[in-house]
Amino acid sequence: MRAFMGLVAALALTSCAVAPPPAADPASDAPEAAFVRPRATKLPDSYAEAIGAWRTPSEVNAWIGARFEYDHARALQLSESQRASGPRIRIHEPELFFERPAGVCVDLARFAVDTLRTVAPAANAAYVMIEFDPVVVAGHTLRRHWIVRFEVDGKLYFFADSKRPGHVAGPYHSTRQFIDQYAQYRQRRIVSFRVLESYERKLKQKAPRANRAAG
Repeated sequence: MRAFMGLVAALALTSCAVAPPPAADPASDAPEAAFVRPRATKLPDSYAEAIGAWRTPSEVNAWIGARFEYDHARALQLSESQRASGPRIRIHEPELFFERPAGVCVDLARFAVDTLRTVAPAANAAYVMIEFDPVVVAGHTLRRHWIVRFEVDGKLYFFADSKRPGHVAGPYHSTRQFIDQYAQYRQRRIVSFRVLESYERKLKQKAPRANRAAG
């Protein structure tokens, strides 16, 4: 608990206030070329070691800032158009992602959520799925973006963003406050957003045949 409460001071070193950062390239979820990643101290050699050592979001964030690499080819594979026509592509599991930390926004978000729920459950980590106005890159439609929300002392913070790995945004009083600012930063209109427990789409279950007949 003492380590978690000390997170507020640590976040002051890695997060920016609610003043909007410089505008970003609206056509990509990859980090900006000019984005400066925060430096990290010695990093764990394995995911098992990380789980045993990390206790705060700031430690997870430091690893993300130091290790994450954006996979442009995978971004097109997971585009709206490709997912509609091709086989389902699995999202990287945290252990495998730690060994090879290359992926896209949803891979990074899954790593951060699963890891935080293990090492810092009091942070109440959750997914934030953002739906932008669509853009077309190399014939592929890109629309959705995933980041992670967590809580400290009743305030909201947002991180694990493939656009700016190692950055923590906050504190905010509401997710809407963050979303309004994020749209300005990304230079894209946000159509909708949802705070979710899972990145996986829940399929509606059909009622049993007997129930449908009775209705």
